[in-house]
Amino acid sequence: MPFTDLGGVRLHHVLEGRAGGPVLVLSHSLGTDHRLWDPQLPALAGRFRVLRYDLRGHGASSVSPAPFDVAALGRDVLSLLDRLGAAQFSFCGLSLGGMIGMWLGVNAPGRIRRLVLANTSARLAPPGGWDARIAAVEKGGMIAVAGAVLERWFTPGFRAERPAEVERIRAMLLATPPAGYAGACAAIRDMDQRSTLPAIRAPVLVVAGSADPATPPADGRFLAQAIPGARYVELPAAHLSNVEAAEPFTRAVTRFLSEGEPT
Repeated sequence: MPFTDLGGVRLHHVLEGRAGGPVLVLSHSLGTDHRLWDPQLPALAGRFRVLRYDLRGHGASSVSPAPFDVAALGRDVLSLLDRLGAAQFSFCGLSLGGMIGMWLGVNAPGRIRRLVLANTSARLAPPGGWDARIAAVEKGGMIAVAGAVLERWFTPGFRAERPAEVERIRAMLLATPPAGYAGACAAIRDMDQRSTLPAIRAPVLVVAGSADPATPPADGRFLAQAIPGARYVELPAAHLSNVEAAEPFTRAVTRFLSEGEPT
């Protein structure tokens, strides 16, 4: 498996798709890994050179000492792309991945071509909820939060109709190192990017899930209103809209990212 050492963290990543195509980075949610994007890969790999990676403390990437913040996760992306020789790229992030995308849009404006912010928020409160989740995984491991997390990630109908897909995602969650999960929870707890959103100048698509209790549509509409020129689409899904509403998510994202790109 390909790994890149970035000084203090070792990131696992997979680069695939159209050789010589425009680079697209896919960034997953808290508690999953690069395989979250399996439903989108066939469509996107035909048009882009797709980089999927595991966030620090997730998947096969190393667990770095806490604390770290969203800015550190954003710098991980830039350092990885520097090593791979990609000066410009589009970025699609879901949940925590979207928070990283906001940071990149503000702090690396010359490198971002297009930006998708899916099922995410510029500020998630209150901090006490995150502290309780951190305490739970530190004491009882990932199984201590798995049930409640999956209830937020998928609607009851999807959980009943697609148990194999839910189990695929559950396995990712349970495989996440508790220390990595706790560190990322603290990064989300301490994040507030609301005031910087107007500085994003790249074309932005905001995706929300109509039944998302974690980052509800109001959060997505706030992003779309605060970011100049941003577009907004709402899908019939809970938090992991790229899984629960995979086909409309893939269509909307592929169409947006392909605008202005050579065929």
